Amino acid sequence: MGCDGGTIPKRHELVKGPKKVEKVDKDAELVAQWNYCTLSQEILRRPIVACELGRLYNKDAVIEFLLDKSAEKALGKAASHIRSIKNVTELRLSDNPAWEGDKGNTKGDKHDDLQRARFICPVVGLEMNGRHRFCFLRCCGCVFSERALKEIKAEVCHTCGAAFQEEDIIVLNGTKEDVEMLKKRMEERRLRAKLEKKTKKPKTAAECASKPGTTQDSAGPSKVKSGKPEEADPDPREKKSTLAPRGAATNGSASGKVGKPPCGALKRSIADSEESETYKSIFTSHSSAKRSKEESAHWVTHTSYCF
Repeated sequence: MGCDGGTIPKRHELVKGPKKVEKVDKDAELVAQWNYCTLSQEILRRPIVACELGRLYNKDAVIEFLLDKSAEKALGKAASHIRSIKNVTELRLSDNPAWEGDKGNTKGDKHDDLQRARFICPVVGLEMNGRHRFCFLRCCGCVFSERALKEIKAEVCHTCGAAFQEEDIIVLNGTKEDVEMLKKRMEERRLRAKLEKKTKKPKTAAECASKPGTTQDSAGPSKVKSGKPEEADPDPREKKSTLAPRGAATNGSASGKVGKPPCGALKRSIADSEESETYKSIFTSHSSAKRSKEESAHWVTHTSYCF
């Protein structure tokens, strides 16, 4: 049964107390959030995108997720709010000149400083390693530290100059309170977009209905003008003289023979005309089209073009 041979057990060996809650290492959590994709758990590589809740993804992983939304993927819950590629913004990140990466670690015997970040704030110079709060703008995708936006207050982006509002600022890897606030903004934005689509549809229908009305309205005044009484009736002889050429013009336009010369003018040989030889060779009256007796009609076919 144990405890023989002069062993003295201690209390924690005999009495089992409540298990201690395992605490997550903060450094490891920050490295996972800022250096790895939330969806595929791979190292972040450009192009890097961020969702409306401030999470970082590889763009390739997001495209694969949208193409194949299978229920087997447990990590798909992290991107369940991403319905299309429009819900994601490509980030414009500034490289950290002090970050070497794997350049000096060719043999694998060098210590990797995980606290050294790949990207920095282009305004203040803070490293994007999770120690400082960072945010990006939905309108342009530029990334800044929160300190830079507070110190340099402007309604225009510091790098590209695009105008933005407070709703366009999204905190990257924020706290639970930040995520809840961003969720509310996202839902409000999507509801607004749906309402705009619904209002656009009846507008287009109303425009289509108004188009024929405008044509009728434009045709209306012409009828009124034609219905006006004439100021003075000319003589009947003058009326006949004025109507005669108009009638002839209308008849000519209806028959499609407007401006044609008389038949006698067309009866002329093309050989006597001043046209070029290539143009004359098209017609049978040209010398090249005439055939000799040997090339004349065949006794079987009786056609002049078969020999």
